[in-house]
Amino acid sequence: MATHYDCVIVGSGPGGYETAVRASQLGMDTAIVEKNKLGGVCLNVGCIPTKALLKSAEVMAESSHMSDFGLELDGTVTPNFPKVIERSRGAADQMNQGVQFLMKKNDIDVHYGRGRLTDADTVEIEPSTNMDGDEIGEEKTITGDHIILATGARPNELPFLPIDGEHVLNYEH
Repeated sequence: MATHYDCVIVGSGPGGYETAVRASQLGMDTAIVEKNKLGGVCLNVGCIPTKALLKSAEVMAESSHMSDFGLELDGTVTPNFPKVIERSRGAADQMNQGVQFLMKKNDIDVHYGRGRLTDADTVEIEPSTNMDGDEIGEEKTITGDHIILATGARPNELPFLPIDGEHVLNYEH
């Protein structure tokens, strides 16, 4: 992999990976720096897996009204939570593979690790721990003529309502 690029994007959520694809399409030598998994929070632990969970709940609710559709259901419908979660993770993993494919198809280098802007054209990368608990990346420095920070947002904790991982949750807890 190169150490200097026309365009470096820190963060690979929808804003980051779409920007990388477009920069590459415009002929720029492009790299992404990602501390976790390609696709960002929405794809990996937010919107996509949540919609898969909601679909399972919707099907469960619909099953109690089968007779409204002229269908008879013998027995009961029982949720299998490990399977529901497996389906949700599978949806996210499939989308993640799609983003990986886009990076390869558009010749975009992906540098895993936590990126830190040290001056106007330099990004230092250090290893990070992804959402699966795996250590990813290695220490290195890359430079770019254009650097775009697309690092997304973080959950904000309210002073009177702390995130405790039990009663108040966010995507990390």
